[in-house]
Amino acid sequence: MANIYYDQDADLNLLKSKKIAVIGYGSQGHAHALNLRDSGADVRVGLYPESASRARAEAEGLRVLSVASACQEADVIMLLVPDTKQPAVYKSEIEPHLTPGKTLMFSHGFNIRYSQIIPPPSVDVSMIAPKGPGHRVRELFVEGIGTPCLLAAQQDASGQAKQFALAYAMGIGGTRAGVIETTFTEETETDLFGEQVVLCGGVSALVESGFNTLVEAGYQPEIAYFECLHELKLIVDLMYQGGLSYMRYSISDTAEHGDYTGGPKIITDESRATMKKILADIQSGAYAEEWIDENATGRRWFNEQREKSQTSLIEQVGKPLRKMMPWLNPKGTT
Repeated sequence: MANIYYDQDADLNLLKSKKIAVIGYGSQGHAHALNLRDSGADVRVGLYPESASRARAEAEGLRVLSVASACQEADVIMLLVPDTKQPAVYKSEIEPHLTPGKTLMFSHGFNIRYSQIIPPPSVDVSMIAPKGPGHRVRELFVEGIGTPCLLAAQQDASGQAKQFALAYAMGIGGTRAGVIETTFTEETETDLFGEQVVLCGGVSALVESGFNTLVEAGYQPEIAYFECLHELKLIVDLMYQGGLSYMRYSISDTAEHGDYTGGPKIITDESRATMKKILADIQSGAYAEEWIDENATGRRWFNEQREKSQTSLIEQVGKPLRKMMPWLNPKGTT
């Protein structure tokens, strides 16, 4: 069973004795910086001078420095820029100031797991990964609750890497909900697998394939959209609240029967073999190499797929339908 830590297992005084630099002020960055500040930590935000986030951070009363200056004066550096940008930022702005005794932290293990960042052995390397988007990390903290987090201590030069990571988790509200101990390898590999097989790749492909099957059979696209995309949230919310059993308890018997009969026909032995192949590519580093190369060569294929997906039939049908439901707070990418 996993080791899970709570408020009583953490010492916030460890956090208050350090100068902390949060690098980046996006979804996670703003939540970490504000929560840490409200917990009494000495926080500064590291941003490029032209960053669009600078004004927002300063408006919140945070001290904003250049990335290099923030890293130079900090004892603890939490790197929260996108994974694809982290190696370059680390090499030019962080590594020159990563002196012995400092701590380098992450909220995702990709660049450590695949050796895109190799810190010196004289520093602690740890991870606190909230299991929720940054706006919820902030909202729940303000409400006095918290977001569950994952914790990993990759490198323990000081002998206190894990204890400090727990203090950091407490500072952003994680120990209120619970902090699960893991490793950089486990967090990275399971995260990538979940994204590709279920949460993003699997669900997106299933939704669009189901939609296209109905449309090609002559059904109205609007009806297909409601059945294959819109109502998905209703089912996911039930799973989120109480697992698969609660979802099945809450739906009709006909829908539950369709769950038992249809699911095994969609997820077949061939599907499961493909899942294992995806996992093997993640574990071997083949997927990471592909994604790193894609970024290094201008993202041509990635950008083509993005444009193609944004102009698909299901997207064209969905935009006007979502406008019929203003309570959804409809969003768009174009």
